[in-house]
Amino acid sequence: MKASKVLLMGIALLIAMPLSAWSQSRGHIQLQSVAEVEQEVMNTEGKMEIRRVPAAKVIPGTEVIFTQRYENVSQETAENAVISNPIPEHMIYTDGSARGEGTRITFSVDHGQSYNIPAKLFVFDTAGRKFPARPKDYTNIRWTLTHPLPSGVKGEVSFRAILE
Repeated sequence: MKASKVLLMGIALLIAMPLSAWSQSRGHIQLQSVAEVEQEVMNTEGKMEIRRVPAAKVIPGTEVIFTQRYENVSQETAENAVISNPIPEHMIYTDGSARGEGTRITFSVDHGQSYNIPAKLFVFDTAGRKFPARPKDYTNIRWTLTHPLPSGVKGEVSFRAILE
């Protein structure tokens, strides 16, 4: 892959992180999206440690951590809050990496038309044969908060994906 294409993908990861949040009453949830990579750095004690740094440029094979921070910015409790995030193009979801305390996590293989748990997701080949979906087939992730979100409460959800 040409260097310019890799650079464009890196830039696209940072500026084109479409995601959405929904609650029973719109306007309750504020979102911030971050794309990071883990990098080995030397700390002040001279020991190597792993730190997360912004994903400015990524090359094929790099795992990127996508984090969506959320906050209920209204004066009301948000009911039935949902955060949805497409997996960026040219990225393959890292199996088992989706995180979100107090959420039910589901996936889509049809660009967000429907969501389910991995065991209930299927894809079809060109001959119409049905196969269990694999992480590389996932197109979107949805986190459904399992409890109401009080005013001022913050949290985050995340997943990892590898650039093809």
